[in-house]
Amino acid sequence: MNCSATLKSIDPATGEQLATWGVLDDTALERSLALASRAAEHWSGLAVEQRCAALSRLADVLESQREPLARLITQEMGKLHAEALAEIDKCAWVCRYYAEQAPQMLADQIVATEARRSLVACQPLGAVLAVMPWNFPFWQVFRAAAPILAAGNVLVLKHASNVTGCGEAIARLFTEAGFPEGVFVHLPIEARRVARVIADRRVAAVTLTGSDTAGRAVAAAAGQALKKCVLELGGSDPFVVLEDADLEQAATTAVTSRFMNCGQSCIAAKRFIVLDAVADAFTEAFVEKTRNLQPGPPADPGSTLAPMARADLRDELAGQVQDAVSKGARRLLAGGPVEGEGWYYRPEVLTDVTPDMRAWHEELFGPVAVIYRVPDEAEALRLANATAFGLGGSVWTEDRERGEQLARGLSCGCAFVNSLVRSDPRLPFGGIRDSGYGRELSLLGIREFVNQKTLWID
Repeated sequence: MNCSATLKSIDPATGEQLATWGVLDDTALERSLALASRAAEHWSGLAVEQRCAALSRLADVLESQREPLARLITQEMGKLHAEALAEIDKCAWVCRYYAEQAPQMLADQIVATEARRSLVACQPLGAVLAVMPWNFPFWQVFRAAAPILAAGNVLVLKHASNVTGCGEAIARLFTEAGFPEGVFVHLPIEARRVARVIADRRVAAVTLTGSDTAGRAVAAAAGQALKKCVLELGGSDPFVVLEDADLEQAATTAVTSRFMNCGQSCIAAKRFIVLDAVADAFTEAFVEKTRNLQPGPPADPGSTLAPMARADLRDELAGQVQDAVSKGARRLLAGGPVEGEGWYYRPEVLTDVTPDMRAWHEELFGPVAVIYRVPDEAEALRLANATAFGLGGSVWTEDRERGEQLARGLSCGCAFVNSLVRSDPRLPFGGIRDSGYGRELSLLGIREFVNQKTLWID
């Protein structure tokens, strides 16, 4: 491979460099795309049962290597080791789910018409480019890859540069599971070259998980090339607590949802909207539980808050908080960047955040929570929907019918009652507005990247 070493992996817990990685030059990039194109012809011709058998083998390989793979995640992006183990387990789950369900999901759909036979057939598109983020460096890739590959497409991965080691490890897993060469291709390239790959005639479609800024750029490139695009972008999920909620359960889950993965999750609860009647009690419990979080080395079982993944991300979060405080927001719990090695950030809880502050409009991608007090359910719904984002949201109440009704009113792609927002292979996942479009997972996810072809036989 003719390349120059420009990508770096850095341990977020220490700031020390772990490895450098080569960036593909134009010749190597051309070879990689040609390889994926040739593989697409072969892979699409296999029976779906053969592709699903490969996914089952991949799940086996993941499970057999869960400890070293989890350690890699912890080293390269700073995730707590227990959370990294759970991430690997979830990757195996999505592989097994599609291995079991894809044959039925992709089966011909017979439609009764005046023809002798009419149907809709699901056929693969070819090579799909996946532009993936660093915060769940294995799950985000497998969430996209399992349905895309089961459907008969091949996948070309452009991973986030700071988790290039994870990208390389994932490519190795596909080889070890017996996938044909080129069915999964990892492209260590700079972000500026993504548009060129999207424009390449051998790439049929693109899926991206990332920021709304990255989403706009990829959507523009895909639109220019007239190619299918699925975007899963940022979120500012509301966590609505009604007066009849189980406050202990709500506060405990709120802390988990906000600070899991050090708050670096698009579907983390970020805005806690609480009715006046229980606002004092909820806030007291939430702040106390947050205060008990213990930042520390992510490999240490005693740590309950990992470092942030990059120094620039920590600086950005601190700037958003400072902007809010300078304009009148109050810290119910003061924290911020921790001096010393690594990119640790002690959690903070804000209130009195107003529309003139960045924290009102922007996603807070880190361990900072905002609590809002509202007089009634109607104002809670209005405030929950007063955002450009629309990924997830949750409602907390003992009255499940009331909770479902309010959840239906949330402007988002997935709403939960008395549970934290999460992705699940059995259910579609995605957002609306600035949180993107299209769906991953479930039946809807596997059909995003197929040609749903009408066949009429008379």
